[in-house]
Amino acid sequence: MTIRDERLSDHSAIDALHRTVFRGSGEAMLIEALRGEGLVLVSLVAVRDEKVVGHIMLSTLQLKVEDRDVAAAALAPLAVSPGLQRKGYGSSLVKAGIEAVRVTGCGAIIVLGHPDYYRRFGFSADLTRNLIAPFRGPAFMGLELSPGVLAGREGSVTYPPAFRSLD
Repeated sequence: MTIRDERLSDHSAIDALHRTVFRGSGEAMLIEALRGEGLVLVSLVAVRDEKVVGHIMLSTLQLKVEDRDVAAAALAPLAVSPGLQRKGYGSSLVKAGIEAVRVTGCGAIIVLGHPDYYRRFGFSADLTRNLIAPFRGPAFMGLELSPGVLAGREGSVTYPPAFRSLD
């Protein structure tokens, strides 16, 4: 397996992957909209035998903490071909995505996902519990790339219009 930046030639394979994994068009439409709005920070693919078998996207997210803007990223979506799930592809993509976002200067990454899965990478619902956002609960988690940037502080998250495709 190789993890690399997505290429224009990967777009149709990424689209097909997300439509298969999520059994619908919502995530594929999200990706297209984020690209169209110029909000993509990181978009990586996992390639096996010259075929795209996994994809992760992290995009610009508006985060205010204690009335100051914090550079942040939304992790969404993440997909791995059904036959290759639970074999480390997703974990490798998440780790590579976190490191790629870290060098952009973002202070935090926000995800809405399975708590048991994302906790292993350092995401925590405790970090987001005081944020006003369209989501709440244990699946709404944050990861601090700059120590103390979230730390249960009060603030707000505003998702870009592209995320409406998931409604």
